[in-house]
Amino acid sequence: MSSNSSKWSLIWPVLLLAAVPLAVGYFIYPNHLPPGFGEFPPQLVTAAPKFNKTYFIIIAVLASLVVLLYAFPKLFGLKGGEPQPKVPSTASYPSWFYVGGVLMVISWYLMWARPAALSSIVPYVFSPLWWGFILLLDGIVYKRNNGASFISIRPKLMVVCALVSLLGWLFFEFFDYFAGMSWYYPNMEVISHKMTVLVFLVAYTTVWPAVFVWYNFLTTFPGLVARYENGPKWTFLSNTKKTGIIFLVLGYLMMAGLVKWPLLLYWAVWIGPTFVFIGILLMCNIGTPMTDNLIKGNWAPALLVMLACILNGFIWEFWNHGSAVPLEPVMNPNFWKYNIPYVNVIHIFSEMPLLGYFGYMPFGILVWQFYIWAGKLCGFDADISVNKNGS
Repeated sequence: MSSNSSKWSLIWPVLLLAAVPLAVGYFIYPNHLPPGFGEFPPQLVTAAPKFNKTYFIIIAVLASLVVLLYAFPKLFGLKGGEPQPKVPSTASYPSWFYVGGVLMVISWYLMWARPAALSSIVPYVFSPLWWGFILLLDGIVYKRNNGASFISIRPKLMVVCALVSLLGWLFFEFFDYFAGMSWYYPNMEVISHKMTVLVFLVAYTTVWPAVFVWYNFLTTFPGLVARYENGPKWTFLSNTKKTGIIFLVLGYLMMAGLVKWPLLLYWAVWIGPTFVFIGILLMCNIGTPMTDNLIKGNWAPALLVMLACILNGFIWEFWNHGSAVPLEPVMNPNFWKYNIPYVNVIHIFSEMPLLGYFGYMPFGILVWQFYIWAGKLCGFDADISVNKNGS
């Protein structure tokens, strides 16, 4: 297979992923596009129903099963393994750990306290806050991992990761228009629209790096890695082309259903694209740490990247909520709210409803698969692992 045809095999399913919502929307909406389409950042058009008991119970049961899987993996057939011996680390905290910590603390203070004397700076601190956190956490990985971290081993790749993150999250903002504005940004008048767009684009560069640094942090705990080994083997993933096509079809059907029934299938905005990117890599016979290990019964990479994403999500939501309450005025243009139907209840210092956090878990899988896809398309090494203990 030529290089061009190989790349086309990576590209056309993604083009189709973008085309499906547009095609279905053409026949559903009077103006062929959902209300508010193209207004950036997305704004609320129609408020979703707040609560439905039956729907809430179904989602709560599924979420409880996920919690049980992490807490009691043996109930799901994961026998666990012997933790890899951990090499005692002799590394000190690197310089970027301190730089990141100072940047994070100052940005956090400005975003929450909103001092009048620095009001012109406050709208721009969201991204410095997150890059400060990324540097801080990567420095902790460096210290725990005997001098190996994403920044120390692959500093240039961190820049690539940021660019992939920008592209990846723009994709999700596109899907949000078809999901009934599941999330929206009410503070568009804080700064000019041009500056708002620039601030948002910079903020999008933080998503993928944050998830990957969290993942590497979790892998510095050998016992945690071993906990999710020796489980059921997903051998169906070995039949790469056939299984890949099935994943693709299911992903496209979910995205089509999302446009037709956005209230019922709002969750498909996270799972549909995840299925599509898993399908692309399987169909193109591209091995990934997730699928290759699941075939062998090692669930650790998949479960840990999902855990990394939800842990990061708690901090995202915590900082986001604090940027808008209890002080006025709100000065964070990146502040977002949720318009999630049926389960938009139980908010614990967060705009995100409690059950909504579980959407971060399939998103963690997507982040990894999308990054590997981008690596194959653009020709860079998409290996994110830095663990020196063999995990």
